[in-house]
Amino acid sequence: MASVFSMIINGDLPGRFVWKDDDVVAFLTINPVTAGHVLVVPRAEVDHWQNLDADLFGKLTTVSQTIGKAVTTAFDAPRVGLLIAGLEVPHVHLHVFPAWDVQTFDLALADKDPAPDALDDAAARIRTALRDQGHGANVAD
Repeated sequence: MASVFSMIINGDLPGRFVWKDDDVVAFLTINPVTAGHVLVVPRAEVDHWQNLDADLFGKLTTVSQTIGKAVTTAFDAPRVGLLIAGLEVPHVHLHVFPAWDVQTFDLALADKDPAPDALDDAAARIRTALRDQGHGANVAD
């Protein structure tokens, strides 16, 4: 059975995408620790990050860095967090989010019921920042 992320990637479930390329996608999580919390996910369904092909892992982190720069701009964040937890969904995903303090890194404090318009706004802000930074070809609409 496909993971929930594969279902989002395939369009079977909705997702607020900010990035798409042949190997990697990025979309907002529905349980953000802060506004602008993005999941960077390989299209390939791999459970453990250490089992990723080295080139794909490199691309995943490069896209995460690009998303992180856009998140910094979009939310005027002093830091951007990067986490690989892998306990919630058996499909590799990197959490990229604006961070103001160490509590931001506690995924247990994530908002379980964010307002849909707040998620839409966060996605729009990140897409705008990505376009402004020259990544328009990969920005999902």
